[in-house]
Amino acid sequence: MKISQEGLSLIKKFEGCKLESYLCAAGVPTIGYGSTKGIEMEMTISQERAEELLLEDIEVFEAEVSKAVEVPLHQHQYDALISWTFNLGGANLNASTMLKVLNSGAYEDVPHQIKRWNKAGGKVLEGLTRRRLAEALLFEGNDWEHV
Repeated sequence: MKISQEGLSLIKKFEGCKLESYLCAAGVPTIGYGSTKGIEMEMTISQERAEELLLEDIEVFEAEVSKAVEVPLHQHQYDALISWTFNLGGANLNASTMLKVLNSGAYEDVPHQIKRWNKAGGKVLEGLTRRRLAEALLFEGNDWEHV
């Protein structure tokens, strides 16, 4: 599977796009829609390059999700998992209760598991809470755009 435009829209909404490099909350040089590979401070890119970097990054997470998920997915479920993994990484996906629940076939429990991942540094963050709610809604096939 490949991410759809709807999945890309969710990622773009919550990542935002910066055309000049900056240090993310973890102190890592970042640019575009959260790209970190090969990024150095004081870099500038075009919007077109930001879009290209996003698609390159997503390919990595598509591979992670495809390798980890053992049950069939609808496009909206796949898109939600790509967004979640894009934000949290493949290691968290593989270690998560969410993946165990999904692979057991308990699809109805996955949205709750998605929403549990709303903390950074042990603190609940409103932005992460909103993103996880949007991902949970998308996983269910519901409208997420007004979150």
